[in-house]
Formats: sequence, C-alpha cells, structure tokens
Amino acid sequence: MKAANRIRVFEWLVTLPSFAWLLILFIIPALLVFAITFKPSTPFGGIGEGWTLDTLRTLSNPNYPAIIWRTIWLSVATTALCILLATPMGYYMARISPARRSLVLLLVILPFWTSFLVRIFAWKVLLHPEGMLKQLLVFIGLCAPDTSLLYNAGAVLLVMVYTELPFAILPIYAASEKFDFRLIEAAKDLGATSFRAFRSVFLPGIRVGLLTAFLMVFIPSLGSYVIPDIVGGPTSEMIGNKIAQRTFVDRNLPHAAGLSALLTLTVLVPMVVIISLRRTGAVNRALIEEGV
Repeated sequence: MKAANRIRVFEWLVTLPSFAWLLILFIIPALLVFAITFKPSTPFGGIGEGWTLDTLRTLSNPNYPAIIWRTIWLSVATTALCILLATPMGYYMARISPARRSLVLLLVILPFWTSFLVRIFAWKVLLHPEGMLKQLLVFIGLCAPDTSLLYNAGAVLLVMVYTELPFAILPIYAASEKFDFRLIEAAKDLGATSFRAFRSVFLPGIRVGLLTAFLMVFIPSLGSYVIPDIVGGPTSEMIGNKIAQRTFVDRNLPHAAGLSALLTLTVLVPMVVIISLRRTGAVNRALIEEGV
C-alpha cells in the first residue's frame, strides 16, 4: 500500500508542472474571455463596470451566420483534404528505406524554415492576375483571362491546405511508423484486396494518428485570419478576421471576447464528443472482453 501511495504521489508531482502550465496559460485566460463577454465596452476601447448581455445581443448580427458557415466549411474542407493527402503520404514514408525516409521528412518540414507570412505573400504573388500560374492556366486553356484566382474562398482553401498539410502528415507518419505491416500481408493472404486491407486494417491501426491530425488541422483552421485577410479579401472573411477587427480596429473587447468564446465552444464541443465516444467504445470493448 505504501509503494502504491508513493507511486501515486510521484505521478502527481510529475503531472503538476504541466497542469500548472495549462491552468495559467489556458484555463484562466479562457475563463477571462468568457467573463469579458458579459462586460460592457467603453468608448475608449476598455472594459466597463458591471455586467450586461448587450454583447450576446450584438452577436445576432445578420452577417455572422454567413461568416460562421464559411469558417466551418473551410475548416472542415481543409481538414478533410489534408487527411486525404496525408494518409497515403504517411503510409509511403513508413514503407520506404530509412535514407529515403529522411529525405522525404526533410522535404515535409522544409516549409517551416521560411516565415509564415513570406509563404502566404508568395502565394499571393503566385495567384496574382499577372502571376505565372494565371498565365500558365490561360495559356493551356484551363481558365479565362478575366478569371480571378485571388480574393475568393477557393484561394483561401488552397493556401490553408498548403499551410496545414505538414501538421497532418507528421502525426499520421508517426502512427504509421509504429504500425505492424505484417497485418496487411496477413489480410491479403486471407483474400482481401490491397484497398480492402488498407481500409480495414491500416486505417483502424493508425486511428490515433488520424485523430491527432484532425485536431492539429481543424483547430488552427477555425481560428485562421491571416490567410483569409491576405488571399481572401472582404468576401472571404472568417471568424478570426472579425475577432481581429473588433480588437484592433473597433476596440470593442467584449465583442471580440464574445466571438472568441463562440469559437472556443466550436472547438471544445467536437473534442468533448470525440473523447466521450472513445471512452464509451473503450468501456464497451472491456465489457465484451469480460463476457458481460
């Protein structure tokens, strides 16, 4: 019993620094954001005294549903495309030789060596009406001379996929590297096709990597505001753009906090649902194994 207590105390001591870090830098700021939502704003960009529901009423702005819908579908599309592209890439990286794997891994992380803003502005130059990509597409007849590749939702989606793709490749590759590929060979020996073995054996085997990739792409995509601002224009605004506008331009901190709280709930609700489903599945599997 004493040994078990010592182990429990040791676990708490090891966990305490991480818990304190999350408490100070995440939980407390998040609670403050929710609290500021119910505070009045001042004409000078500050936070007034007392409590009010005026911020919640202003969130009923008729323009917000379109912006919220655009934010959600762009984030979901970005996440789906990134996972769709990253899964075969992770499979390939796990199967090749160590020397080639190091080279491919270097190419995956190479964009991180360049400033994020520089890469976004490079895409703006590339998609410019006088840019090389536009001229090439016009030359081969894939788009008309008056077609705009910039300042639309398609440009935002393209650049977001480019930006977030490495964050999907790395966790999927990490999970694929630990996968036992003999299971795929066994499935083929039992009559499964290559695609069936990939879908029924490989994908469930790397589900932790897929879930991690989903979270690492979906959450930053929801809060993105630099990419829509640079390549999307005013017709492709996302919630992040409105939060930045309310903070730095309008100086309405309660309104910005209200939008941030809404965005936080949008992130937390799917995470809670996923964690609950995983716990339910684990409990069901345990009951089945025990024969209950």
